[in-house]
Amino acid sequence: MDISHWVFVVSVLLLFLASGSFSIDNFHQPFPIVEPDPGHTKLRLSREGLEAISRINTPIAAVAVIGPYRSGKSFLLNQLLSLSCYEGFGVGHMRDTKTKGIWVWGIPLELDIDGVRTSVFYLDTEGFESVGKSNVYDDRIFALATVMSSVLIYNLPETVREADISRLSFAVELAEEFYGRVKGQDVAFEPAKLLWLIQRDFLEGKTVKEMVDEALRHVPNTGGDKNIDQVNQIRDSLAVMGDNSTAFSLPQPHLRRTKLCDLKDDDLDPMYVKKREQLKELVASIIRPKIVQGKSLNGKEFVSFLEKILEALNKGEIPSTGSLVEVFNKGIVERCLKLYNERMGKLRLPMPEQSLQDAHDRSREEAMKAFDELHFGRRHAKTSFKQLDEDIKEVNKNIIMANEYHSARLCEALYTQCEDNMDQLQVLRLPSMAKFNAGFLQCNRSFEQECIGPSKANYEQRMVKMMGKSRSLFIKEYNQRLFNWLVTFSLIMVMVGRFIIKFILIEMAAWVLFIFLETYTRMFWSSESLYYNPVWHFIVSTWETIVYNPILDLDRWAIPIGCTVALWMLYWRCYGRRKHKSRWLLPMYNSHKSGSNRPRSD
Repeated sequence: MDISHWVFVVSVLLLFLASGSFSIDNFHQPFPIVEPDPGHTKLRLSREGLEAISRINTPIAAVAVIGPYRSGKSFLLNQLLSLSCYEGFGVGHMRDTKTKGIWVWGIPLELDIDGVRTSVFYLDTEGFESVGKSNVYDDRIFALATVMSSVLIYNLPETVREADISRLSFAVELAEEFYGRVKGQDVAFEPAKLLWLIQRDFLEGKTVKEMVDEALRHVPNTGGDKNIDQVNQIRDSLAVMGDNSTAFSLPQPHLRRTKLCDLKDDDLDPMYVKKREQLKELVASIIRPKIVQGKSLNGKEFVSFLEKILEALNKGEIPSTGSLVEVFNKGIVERCLKLYNERMGKLRLPMPEQSLQDAHDRSREEAMKAFDELHFGRRHAKTSFKQLDEDIKEVNKNIIMANEYHSARLCEALYTQCEDNMDQLQVLRLPSMAKFNAGFLQCNRSFEQECIGPSKANYEQRMVKMMGKSRSLFIKEYNQRLFNWLVTFSLIMVMVGRFIIKFILIEMAAWVLFIFLETYTRMFWSSESLYYNPVWHFIVSTWETIVYNPILDLDRWAIPIGCTVALWMLYWRCYGRRKHKSRWLLPMYNSHKSGSNRPRSD
């Protein structure tokens, strides 16, 4: 029992290793790259096929065959690849469709295209109009094959029907969106070359091109049928795309269609074999590497491109070129938005609103100009244009908010600084109207010059109120403070003139000032009336000249000057009178009358 158990485990491991080596090494087989979801409405990627493609390092081109189910697409691909039905793509002999989604042959053909070694993959697609599928699913298969291929072979049995033309609406819309770019500029991608392949033995005296051109002629629409108008529009667009399409006829290989896989080339119709080889040469002559945004894609880049396309096609209820245009323009929108951000990021905030608006207009114009030069698509590019405009508006909104914030911070700092300066001027040690006015003007000047941005108007109003209030308060207290200071100063000078330096004139002048200040307001008018007296104006003018002038700010140097004067007077009191007594010309107090010459009394 134990031995059989271990044999089973070893067998499972060997099978696992074998399958792993098979998926990595054996690429000589078809792989699914896109599969339908369970609801058969949308598509999803298959990692097996993506692995087969992503390993390629050279530029890639793809040939896709599309058409109705049971129209021989898989057999045609095997013929183009020189493969039998048993080693190539599976060929269905039953009435249901054999291929599901999109399949790729694991080993590409290596071709030299314009001197560039190119790996050409062949893609088999699920047929249209099979049972159990929605039209939306068919549209997604057609759309994906149109976008990812370099050559799109439209395989049609017998003739070109109205329904076959209608199915080209997506390819036409793609061409209208992405054709017409200036040669040499980056393009989102080059739409596939359309190859009409009509499998028919007799063309009734017409060439296949004449047959296709006849099918693409306008159909009279006297009844105003909308469907006919729509198909006629597609016909007109396909006529414009004439340089990007070609036609080819291929006869039936054999009357016994169910036995084709068992027949060799010698058993097939010689005309078919000849035309098949011509078809191979035609495909090789028109195929080009897949170009996306001006660059040919290798395997990994092609897989990444496929992932973006599939996401866009699955995005809406129906596949649209608009969703593809958005995918390709997404990177350009981001690039242009980055350009706008770089231009606006160089601004030094805060700044005036008009200057910011001018900078925004210039940066937006530059970004929009770049988008106009780089964008993909014509009609559907408007969506990406609007998206870029909305993104720029959102960024600009944030910049405006940042400007308002920086402006408020700057103006608030200047306002606070002026408020502090006004508070300091209110408590000057030596009250000075000239110094207050100088500080007042300096605050106004600095605020006007440095406060910028949207907050300036608001803070200007606050500044006017604050400065007016400070000025009124200073003027209200100025005369009273100066009056009190002069009274105090006169008393101090009386003490200095009498007891320290003993200068009679200084003491007398101090007494005159004190008596004038104290008696004038009591004997004649009120203290307020003193402020209108010419003598008071003279005193104030003299005071202002001494306290604050271009040479000296006495309020700032009051303490150092006071200390210096005190030391000088102390020196004079102790030593100066002895040395300079004979030189002093001013009258001084004389205390010799109480000296030794006075007669003594008993």
